[in-house]
Amino acid sequence: MPDGFSGKGPNNYQNNVLGYPLKPCSMDPLTGFYRSGCCETDIEDHGLHTVCVKMTKEFLEFSKSVGNDLSTPRPEFDFKGLKAGDFWCLCAARWQQAFESGKAPLVKLSSTNIITLNVCSLEDLKSFAIDNEINN
Repeated sequence: MPDGFSGKGPNNYQNNVLGYPLKPCSMDPLTGFYRSGCCETDIEDHGLHTVCVKMTKEFLEFSKSVGNDLSTPRPEFDFKGLKAGDFWCLCAARWQQAFESGKAPLVKLSSTNIITLNVCSLEDLKSFAIDNEINN
């Protein structure tokens, strides 16, 4: 099984689903389980926030309908709310659920952690890829 736990931090030793060093997902809004801008993870990240996605209105509505409202600001958590076009490190299981429901958001493969492959297939992720990077 892929291991996305091999390292984290500014030197980012974790790999993406293509097997290359993980690239940042978004600095604005600042994303990632550790709010580092990367979809890095470790054993504390029970939700596996490892899929770098580009939000769509359709996905945001779907996510809200299944109990995860990502569009409403939550100032108590310093969360401004997401809008279509924002990049965000999404939970792998939520992406898979959206995929199976025909509502999956687009995926930035170069910024999606390799550990995601424990939940989602590379073929499915590639079918929603917005980057054509093969070797980085």
